[in-house]
Amino acid sequence: MAFDWHSDPITRLTPLDAHYRNTQNVRRFLQEHCGEAFRFDRDFMAWIRSGAPADMGAVVDEWCRRKQGKC
Repeated sequence: MAFDWHSDPITRLTPLDAHYRNTQNVRRFLQEHCGEAFRFDRDFMAWIRSGAPADMGAVVDEWCRRKQGKC
């Protein structure tokens, strides 16, 4: 059964899969971990879909790195 990006609970250990979507559930998770200033942008979304991150923890860490540790 595929992970439901719309409603399943997301943790830093949640693996990214071929069905990943930028949903409101994902946005809430990232705002919780990255702060209210979190926003998706095209470069960041492309990086997520590139296959580079293995899990949502890596997504959080990359956003913080791009924002120079402002999480």
